[in-house]
Amino acid sequence: MKPTLSPQLGQHLALTPALRQAIHLLGLSATELEDEVNLALESNPLLERADDADVGATVTPATPTGDTAPAQDTVADPGADASDTSVESSEWDAADYASRHDHSPGGRGEDDGTFEQPAAPDTLLDHLLWQLHLTPMTPRERAIGVALIEAVGEDGYLTESPESIRAGLLPEIDARSEEVNAVLHRIQRFDPIGVACTRLSECLAVQLSMLAPDTPGLALARQVADGHLDTLAKAGPERLAARLGADPAVVHAAVALLRSLDPRPGGRMASAAPEYVQPDCVAYRQCGAWHVALAGNRMPALAISRHYEALLSTASGTDAAYLRGRLQEARWLLKSLQTRADTVLRVARAIVRQQTGFLDYGPEAMRPLTLREVADELGLHESTISRATTRKYLHTPRGTFEFKHFFSSGIANADGEAASSTAIQAMIRRLVEAEDARRPLSDARLADDLNAAGIPVARRTVAKYREILRIAPSHERQRPS
Repeated sequence: MKPTLSPQLGQHLALTPALRQAIHLLGLSATELEDEVNLALESNPLLERADDADVGATVTPATPTGDTAPAQDTVADPGADASDTSVESSEWDAADYASRHDHSPGGRGEDDGTFEQPAAPDTLLDHLLWQLHLTPMTPRERAIGVALIEAVGEDGYLTESPESIRAGLLPEIDARSEEVNAVLHRIQRFDPIGVACTRLSECLAVQLSMLAPDTPGLALARQVADGHLDTLAKAGPERLAARLGADPAVVHAAVALLRSLDPRPGGRMASAAPEYVQPDCVAYRQCGAWHVALAGNRMPALAISRHYEALLSTASGTDAAYLRGRLQEARWLLKSLQTRADTVLRVARAIVRQQTGFLDYGPEAMRPLTLREVADELGLHESTISRATTRKYLHTPRGTFEFKHFFSSGIANADGEAASSTAIQAMIRRLVEAEDARRPLSDARLADDLNAAGIPVARRTVAKYREILRIAPSHERQRPS
């Protein structure tokens, strides 16, 4: 056989540059999208902000195509009176939300329309170093102090032993153990008191040392912190009193004093600047129905510059080719932004339609929902729904949640319906919060309670959900009376 060429007709899907861009933009978060648009504005002279002079075609990402009133797509409340046009004070008004949360250049916020980002709080390291430099010390002591503070973890405890820190100072500083311990003693009295300790008993002892000598139960609290914390946790105050031969009333006073202390002194200090979530959509209740609209954000309205567009008629050669290329890129971007806004809004509305129970009654009413269900409802591919729900956030009266929060698997209940894993986790949390601290519920008991409520779950499933919720096992949740 000889190789030959033969023409054939066929169809295949080609990822055009415009389609690639649309897919890329759909997967970006609101913050990343803003960065992408700012980059396009800097690199493409055919793109301008809509508030600039001489603009042509315009797109505002916060307004979906063909939907001048996003609130028209609603989820009716079967129990609501359709003739009732009043809105409860707890319900949301889209115009009010947009006016208070629109941070775009043309938007107006509260008061003068400006939005001031909160200042980033100091980290624990910064807070301790600031106090160190305000404390009278020799340069040698200060260098030791810096080494000690840099070894403090987020919870306030030393991550290395004082001896290893002393060894790390060599050869520049050959510090004696007494010198390191003296500086460490001073740092442990910084705010928050009890930082830079190596164990819980030491941390509590430092905090107790700062109390007035006549504090009720202080002496016994020091004794318990020094060597009886395990006994207190396992046996409780009554047995501890018998073991120490102390008055139960005094023991209870000492235990109350210990419980007033902070076992993680560094926990209340921020270790990093907080990340602020910018919602993509807002769900609000009005006239007995749930409405969904795109949230106001900092994204500027974009437009094609009429000035540069007019130059195409007079440009020639490479200039004309350059302008035509940039014009095409600008049109692709405007269309892709509009497509992204439409898709995100459609997905958010589908989520609200499916999860009305959660919005009305809370996490225990969350129903099972999969990406395929939403994809089938909207006539889109599953991968598109996945991109549209990743790092996209919905603001509701119950809080701001990532779209993916509303998707979960389900377990068939006694009525033949399905209960979502999110709802089951909410039930487990409610049961644990209501339990007797002296006799906490075991995983098997939690499974029995859920089965009695019509949710057939095994003990191992309860254990898995409990770990997801970061709830300790029953023996660790037990608290003495």
